[in-house]
Amino acid sequence: MTGTGGASGGALDVLCIGNAIVDVLAHASEADIGRLGLAKGTMTLIDAPTAERLYTAMGPAVEASGGSAGNTAAGLAALGARTAYIGKVRNDDLGRIFTHDIRAIGCAFDSPPATSGAGTARCLIYVTPDAQRTMATYLGACAELGPGDIDAALAARAGITYLEGYLWDRDAAKAAFLKAARSAHAAGRRVALSLSDPFCVDRHRDSFRELVAGHVDILFANESEILSLYQVGSFDDALQHVRKDCQIAALTRSEKGSVAVSGDEVHVIDAERVGKVVDTTGAGDLFASGFLFGLARGAGLAACGRLGSICAAEAISHMGPRPEADLKALARPALAAAGLS
Repeated sequence: MTGTGGASGGALDVLCIGNAIVDVLAHASEADIGRLGLAKGTMTLIDAPTAERLYTAMGPAVEASGGSAGNTAAGLAALGARTAYIGKVRNDDLGRIFTHDIRAIGCAFDSPPATSGAGTARCLIYVTPDAQRTMATYLGACAELGPGDIDAALAARAGITYLEGYLWDRDAAKAAFLKAARSAHAAGRRVALSLSDPFCVDRHRDSFRELVAGHVDILFANESEILSLYQVGSFDDALQHVRKDCQIAALTRSEKGSVAVSGDEVHVIDAERVGKVVDTTGAGDLFASGFLFGLARGAGLAACGRLGSICAAEAISHMGPRPEADLKALARPALAAAGLS
């Protein structure tokens, strides 16, 4: 069974590749974050025993399928894009939850589950009163994703193949990324990458820069990530570097909005107003959904950035990383303003 996006044939707007993770979200205080030994506002990789210990100590929680690229795929599908996803789960309860959830939203997901080894990944997310999220992630089965899991024909059919930076850790995952990128480019398609987290950039700065310069057409990053990638002290300096390395860069700056750049073309996009910021989990993922949807529909960079801001605003207005409101309805005025339906 596949979602309505259908991996069995026809063109795709976007193929998303990433860590297939089930999120466990709970409210926490600043003191809780310190007591647990976590760095507020970042993602920490943990092993299975630590995951069990932290989960046991967690307060009331909400479980929801997540993973950065999975969230982006969910947003794209909600907007009406033809979307497919590649990620690795185990044939366990969490794996079945993830599979059901991503197919139910209309995203094609045909990756076979692992029948042995580590369990499906989970991310324990602590949301503090200021709506910041602190994450502790057990990668489990998704860390085993390799080139054998990449369907080159899917990448060739997708207008854009979107890669999640969180995966760029093990050699097998790197080989998987490169296979997907080469398959996409061989078919005349584009490749997008999210840097995902300053933690990822700090670990993989040199190889990320090689990846961006050699294989990436569209780069997504927040301000901290892009400053870290180029080891510069100002956003403007980072902007001068990135415009030379890829065709398009979409850079988010929280309440300052975002900047979309392509060569000499630069657009500053305001953040959408939100009544109350509840949880910032998934803001960057949903920004990528809107931006990629705009690109898939032929929108200009300014319209793509506006769509990204609309989707990000919806994400931060509630607990959890996936859309709850009707994204199609929210995006309709921006699409109409851009001359698109």
